Amino acid sequence: MLSLPLLRKPDEPVRILCLGAHADDIEIGCGGTILSLLRQYRRADVTWVVFSASPARAREARASAARFLAGAASRHVRVQTFRDGYFPQVATRIKDAFERLKSARPDVVFTHYRDDRHQDHRVVSDLTWNTFRDALVLEYEIPKYDGDLGSPNVFVPLTRAVLDEKIRLLMEGFPTQAGKAWFTRETFHALPRLRGIESRSQYAEAFYGRKVVVR
Repeated sequence: MLSLPLLRKPDEPVRILCLGAHADDIEIGCGGTILSLLRQYRRADVTWVVFSASPARAREARASAARFLAGAASRHVRVQTFRDGYFPQVATRIKDAFERLKSARPDVVFTHYRDDRHQDHRVVSDLTWNTFRDALVLEYEIPKYDGDLGSPNVFVPLTRAVLDEKIRLLMEGFPTQAGKAWFTRETFHALPRLRGIESRSQYAEAFYGRKVVVR
């Protein structure tokens, strides 16, 4: 069973693991939540892992992680080079990479939505559940062409200031994505507004919490 570790005092330590198949996945899916958590927990130790990135995207991923994690007490950023679009074919090698992450001993893990239609995202999600049995696992969502958004059950309200910062860091941090029609401020504003409506807040990021135990 999974416990909810974040009901803690701000001066207590918390270990956070962020997993993304590609550069910018973590920022899009839970960037606002990470920014909010680092404001709340002064002793946060964050491990941030991107599993696929070309050399140019890897540079973006590392620089972006540094910006998002500026408020962390400690941070560990890892950028892997598994081939984009081929995760199901190399899942055993990715599983080996997951095994090496056990030493992070996370309290909470942010990962991809299990029913995401992108094959790489699903592999990361499946291996998250396969590897981490004693942490709170929250699955984030990413808007895209596939139209696979569902009905999440965990919401983290965001202030306008936090959302604005998330969007600013995204737009500044990934110039290689600037030409993509979906990579816009409007996209990154729209979904948090919708999830805000659903959670009776102005803005929110939403997650799937499949197993949660509150002690």
